[in-house]
Amino acid sequence: MELTELGWNPVFQQHYEPFRERGYSVGRIVKEHRQIYDVASPGGERLGELAGKLRFNAALRADLPAVGDWVVMKEEADRAIIHAILPRVSKVSRSVAGAVTEEQIVAANIDTILIVMALNQDFNLRRLERYLLLVWESGASPVIVLSKSDLSSDAEGQTAQVQAIAPGVPVHAISALNTEGIHALETYLVQGRTLAVIGSSGVGKSTLINVLAGKELQRVNDIRYGDDRGKHTTTHRELIVLPNGGIIVDTPGMRELQLIGRDDGAGAAFEDIVRLSESCRYRDCQHRNDPGCAIQGAIASGELDPKRYQSYLKLEKELAYAKRREQEKGRRVNKPDRKTERIRWEED
Repeated sequence: MELTELGWNPVFQQHYEPFRERGYSVGRIVKEHRQIYDVASPGGERLGELAGKLRFNAALRADLPAVGDWVVMKEEADRAIIHAILPRVSKVSRSVAGAVTEEQIVAANIDTILIVMALNQDFNLRRLERYLLLVWESGASPVIVLSKSDLSSDAEGQTAQVQAIAPGVPVHAISALNTEGIHALETYLVQGRTLAVIGSSGVGKSTLINVLAGKELQRVNDIRYGDDRGKHTTTHRELIVLPNGGIIVDTPGMRELQLIGRDDGAGAAFEDIVRLSESCRYRDCQHRNDPGCAIQGAIASGELDPKRYQSYLKLEKELAYAKRREQEKGRRVNKPDRKTERIRWEED
């Protein structure tokens, strides 16, 4: 398999060049198994292990390889030793569920992300806003896929609701059962371009991948009786090179979607609200009872759904809190280890 079929491009080549001159080969992470990896390269797939220096220098979880990463390595007969990760052009990240704030990279070097939401009991605009924020923060381009349109009595109306909260984002209503709307998604399957599929458990991500591939690549189960939700089948992230061109990353359903707290996602996900706030009479408008508040005016006229505005405020608070915790963690990580410094000084 050629590197270009795996998504290689001149940007990665430029970063790889110093390693190439030193005799390293390059490959892409296609699957992760707790710091053991499947790495694809022109020589085929092989098991990859971390070099001791890379493992030792990884201060954070995000410093280790993730599915989609390009890595430089020394290849041996039956395995590869991973020495470095090439700079990422994009990364889909979330905060690890729990009390400790730590970035978990869901997938790296993604061009387009298909956000899958089913048009049955899974339909939830507020959750979709969180996914959109996650995607805009990643550096990839979002595409919304509304699955199971055959189970909806108002697919057209639900599609319009989604378009209202995601201006400019492509929205496709599909049914994998009867392949309705699938043809429109095939335009995103371009050789060398990487897609990722994200969404809640049971929305039909694996089924969608099988349909796009034209054969069963991922195991799927029947939907549960009573709530029309698919049974969760994907248990790990995996990069798949499709037979008809393009690369796709399947991901497990996200039960908890905690955001990281970067600076650029909220403005893109809530562009309509940001644009309204810029039209307020006063620069320091608090958007409550201030005279000339464009946001309150839009809510009163029905232009802006108050639930969407409340969702925006909630996510803004969550992002600010996540950012503070991230900064505090950075201070702890970068705090000098006096014992280590003393040992190094004695060695010098």
